[in-house]
Amino acid sequence: MRYTKIVRGSFKERPNRFVAVVEVNGELQKVHVKNTGRCRELLVPGAQVVLEDFDCRMGARKMRYSLVGVIKETDEGPLMINMDSQAPNKVVREALESGMLQLPGFGRAASVRWEYRYGDSRIDFYMENEEGRCGFMEVKGVTLEHAGIARFPDAPTERGIKHIRELEAAQEEGYYTAILFVIQMKGIREFRPNDDTHRAFGDALREAAAKGVNVLAYDCIAGEDELVLDREVSVELD
Repeated sequence: MRYTKIVRGSFKERPNRFVAVVEVNGELQKVHVKNTGRCRELLVPGAQVVLEDFDCRMGARKMRYSLVGVIKETDEGPLMINMDSQAPNKVVREALESGMLQLPGFGRAASVRWEYRYGDSRIDFYMENEEGRCGFMEVKGVTLEHAGIARFPDAPTERGIKHIRELEAAQEEGYYTAILFVIQMKGIREFRPNDDTHRAFGDALREAAAKGVNVLAYDCIAGEDELVLDREVSVELD
């Protein structure tokens, strides 16, 4: 997926989870934050952020800019991290429909539907392969990293646990099931559940894996104006 017009700015503060104050071309601007997570390790005063500019295509928008990424300073140098919470589902959809993403034990998806109602939830993807097998996949975007290890979640998520339980139920009914963690950056060698922040989510994920739910992680090519699903990353659940 690509963004139409990108500019950089300097992050100042985040008055609430939907809005940030960013200096753009020497002026302070209120910008829409496309990620309602905490992102405290990313949105620090002075951080260089990446904004999508909607000038001349505002429509019903109230703010000209949306914050979609941040340049994180690490020991290995600057790291571009996409923060757009809508992007992971978009890049997975593109990868499924192009055939680039072929799931272990399932193969290529011959048909894909998204936001599919199952039980009390909407699961991100319903798929059928060329042999007619049906499956469900939930997608989680990951922006938290430290020393080459990506972790999820960055805040407690009861909703995330509910999604895992729904996948477990589908697995017991004979569907193929997977949860895919989309790491919105490169340079990651391993994914782990963030037990320090929400142990219950990590426990639920380990339980689901033991029952046959596929737990996968992929990194992304993250440019300032694009995000593309790229390579599988090792998952460590212990």
